[in-house]
Amino acid sequence: MITYEFLQQYWWFIMSLLGGLLVFLLFVQGGQSMIHSLSRKEDEKKLLVNALGRKWEYTFTTLVTFGGAFFASFPLFYSTSFGGAYWAWMILLFCFVLQAVSYEFQSKPGNIFGAATYRNFLFVNGLLGTFLLGVVVATFFTGSAFTVGKGNIAGLGNAGPVISQWQNPLHGLELLANPRNIALGLAVFFLARTLASLFFVNRLSHEVLEKRSRKFVLFNGLPFVVFFLVFLIWTLFAEGYAVDPATKEVYLEKMKYLHNFIEMPLIMLLFLLGVLAVLYGIIRTVFSFAFKEGIWYSGAGTILTVTMLLLVAGYNNTAYYPSSVDLQSSLTLQNSSSSEFTLSAMAVVSLFVPVVAAYIFYAWRALERKKLSLDDLHSDGHAY
Repeated sequence: MITYEFLQQYWWFIMSLLGGLLVFLLFVQGGQSMIHSLSRKEDEKKLLVNALGRKWEYTFTTLVTFGGAFFASFPLFYSTSFGGAYWAWMILLFCFVLQAVSYEFQSKPGNIFGAATYRNFLFVNGLLGTFLLGVVVATFFTGSAFTVGKGNIAGLGNAGPVISQWQNPLHGLELLANPRNIALGLAVFFLARTLASLFFVNRLSHEVLEKRSRKFVLFNGLPFVVFFLVFLIWTLFAEGYAVDPATKEVYLEKMKYLHNFIEMPLIMLLFLLGVLAVLYGIIRTVFSFAFKEGIWYSGAGTILTVTMLLLVAGYNNTAYYPSSVDLQSSLTLQNSSSSEFTLSAMAVVSLFVPVVAAYIFYAWRALERKKLSLDDLHSDGHAY
């Protein structure tokens, strides 16, 4: 029999998987941040923009799906985080709006701003979009300044019908003051640039850009590894937010996330395999000039690593969105999810996800059989 607890854990797995897919697809943003540094000529810039332009909808759609699924499955997180840390989220979402506008208008007739302006917008999206997403995700482990009073839903509390309240006047900008948040933000930024470099090696039919991209794999891969290790080691040995399974009381536990890995060996094994796959794609691309499939190894490894990391944040009696000012306000899978009926109905719909994913994979491969070259831009009726 499917229990309410199973549905809560099932939907946390779905959210974690969507998070992993989103981080992988950020290679589009990573590539946008390198348009000016990787290219030297106008035709090279146009080739990079068009290679990324054929993929930007995937990232945008996944971000919207991620937010919508979070709203439906864990609405208290949605209202607490999006309603409290709204400056961080608004800047992040505005960056993605800039991206959509830039791709659609940079080559339109009568463009009074010029292509360079819209490419600068793409750079802003590539820089802030990746960095801020990493900062926000880091709060699943470091905590945020909010309080929750469920009694307020009936208007009984001092705050009236307001359930959660943010306790910092900066409303999300204060997250930038935490070095561990910064470390993951930079790790995601450099990971996105690394994946973009691997994508260019695999996708472009341009000897000069391919050669530069291989160098950029190394230049971005090294800082990614450093910042990721800083965040990971710091998190594994720091205090974590544990939940007493009997009383549901939240308390601090030393090395909680390390204990989660040890107590869930399958997740730890898959996490390590994901890390190894990412490193394999990077290292072999750097040292083997005949190897061009690094994006698939590192991409799959990214999805696996991020998914397992997010599972560790929510499984095994852990508060996935902890409050740093009031431990008992921390959000867990049990106290922040939708009703059993809602999760059950959504679970039926989620069974179609593999079919949709298979179609996307088929369409991706069908459209990408031929590497992109400058000649293709002249013959393509929809060039950015």
